Amino acid sequence: MARASLDVGPASVGDLLDVARLCLVARAESSTPTQLCSADVERVRGQLGVLLSAPGGRALVARHEGVAVGFLLARVLEAGVYHDAPVLYVEALFVDPGFRRRGAGHALLGAAAEIAVEVGADEVYSVPLPGSRGVQRFLLRLGFAPAAAHRVVQTQTLVRRLEGEPVAARRGPRGIEDLIARRRKARIETHSGPVDLRELQARLRQGSAASPVTPASGVPAVDAEARTRARRRLTSAG
Repeated sequence: MARASLDVGPASVGDLLDVARLCLVARAESSTPTQLCSADVERVRGQLGVLLSAPGGRALVARHEGVAVGFLLARVLEAGVYHDAPVLYVEALFVDPGFRRRGAGHALLGAAAEIAVEVGADEVYSVPLPGSRGVQRFLLRLGFAPAAAHRVVQTQTLVRRLEGEPVAARRGPRGIEDLIARRRKARIETHSGPVDLRELQARLRQGSAASPVTPASGVPAVDAEARTRARRRLTSAG
């Protein structure tokens, strides 16, 4: 198909409504439209205005005979923790279906490459629009390689899932209190119950329950009331 005569340049405030309309075309084409943009054209135009007003925000528009047929949204990211030189981050690239394979995508990326050279960016990153395999193949042909993968979740979904996690996975104050109570109970049963009962049982069988337990056993002498309670416990246990 013959290349169309295109005019590519920075989008002005007056261009944002046309770009917003193209965003809705991209949304309708995507298999995951909610990840792309709002269905409200005025809201999308306002968001594009925020991009232009943010530091490093860039928007390019391609026109054919005065009609907007494609756009590119990008940000210039200065050197930071993850890169020691500026980079150009292309957030969206879209061409109207009726003008594909006519040079609009190349022209938009060409203008983006000029921006990268201008700001001294050594690398250009791009995030293909969700569900747009054609753009992914187009970027691959131009040398773009996989760099990372994003994961997205609705905030309310994340909160709901976190609240549904088992207590063991997110033990709070109540869980700690229960753990302490269980450990205290285990210590009492281990150090008093079985040891005392075995000693008393041996003494009762020997017919010397009235005699105090010898100090060598490590168990205090038992009075009559204690012996009565012990017999009852042994009877119920037997």
